[in-house]
Amino acid sequence: QVQLVESGGGLVQAGGSLRLSCAASGRTFSSNALGWFRQAPGKEREFVASIAWNGYENYADSVRGRFTISRDNAKNSVYLQMNSLKPEDTAVYYCAADRSPRRSIVTTSASYDYWGQGTQVTVSS
Repeated sequence: QVQLVESGGGLVQAGGSLRLSCAASGRTFSSNALGWFRQAPGKEREFVASIAWNGYENYADSVRGRFTISRDNAKNSVYLQMNSLKPEDTAVYYCAADRSPRRSIVTTSASYDYWGQGTQVTVSS
């Protein structure tokens, strides 16, 4: 059974930083894309960042230059370093894994097959 478990969320002041982690178990994802999405209250889930099996990174315009996605295949994990946080970054953040191998551009939620339970990030002004 595949499980994705996020950690690292919390409350931070505007301008601060957080690092989210997501550990996968049940199978390895070294040949698959991994991504982060977020959902704010009353809004739809939106793409934040993805990293492909070959290291290719994609970012939403709203976070490019502030957030950095990375992966550690040895630990079957993906990370999201979030700097210069803004109140509008407040949301539940979800990690996701693509079951299809070797896809480089994976930016829609429908493209992902496995999801974590989410971790809350709250940025105060």
